[in-house]
Amino acid sequence: MLVTGMSGFLGQHLSPASEAAEWELLAPSKLLLDVRHRPRVLDEIMAWKPNVVVHLANRNDDRETIVDGTRYVAEAAAAAGSRLIHLSTDLVFAGRDRAYNERDQPDAQLPYGQWKAAAEEMVARAGGNALIIRTSLLYGTDHQAPIQRDVAAVVAGRSRMRFFTDEFRCPAHADDLAAAIIAVAERSDLTGVLHVAGPRAMSRAELAGFFAERFGARTAQIPTCTSSESGLGRPTRVVLDSSAAAALGIRCRPIEEALR
Repeated sequence: MLVTGMSGFLGQHLSPASEAAEWELLAPSKLLLDVRHRPRVLDEIMAWKPNVVVHLANRNDDRETIVDGTRYVAEAAAAAGSRLIHLSTDLVFAGRDRAYNERDQPDAQLPYGQWKAAAEEMVARAGGNALIIRTSLLYGTDHQAPIQRDVAAVVAGRSRMRFFTDEFRCPAHADDLAAAIIAVAERSDLTGVLHVAGPRAMSRAELAGFFAERFGARTAQIPTCTSSESGLGRPTRVVLDSSAAAALGIRCRPIEEALR
């Protein structure tokens, strides 16, 4: 299994999961495998010819990494005969009252979501044995996600960040997503798109409250606002329907259980 972006937050959870499943893991550094450089990507993946390529490399503010990098990795995986698992996001959607399933077409409004939707198209165009996993906000226990670090900074008085009461997502523990990746790695019959996210829609403010309690603070200490007040124009309700994953035995724990 070759993994791009192993040093990132999800990669830190995927490493022990892959080792427990007895995968031989290849995790080239960005210096060795910069996904923005097509010749290097093709050379490295064709040389290794891994059974599975898991593409986690991502930079939220860099279209080249997201779109072009995904294109090169997808092309190389197809050429090497490797199964590709590509991580995408719920933010390929603009938001609505109903949950989104795998058949819904992306309609992102934010640049990041538009780039991730374009990256999904690159995977589809490359062909091969590929699966796109869309997920939502991630959090961890031993390793903290950005939102957890943001809450910690607020609790410690280092930040005045406010958390939205009207932006709803389906947060998932990164351990559960890592387990899902391992579960589908050898399932060559699973292609296309699969939603793997938490079982309950939660606002960012509610999620921040859970983290605040773990840091010894009260939920009431978390400053809040609405998305419209922020002026950022973010989608307010992006809920993924993960019933297809559940039918495969893939489960993301409720936050109360995951943080117990």
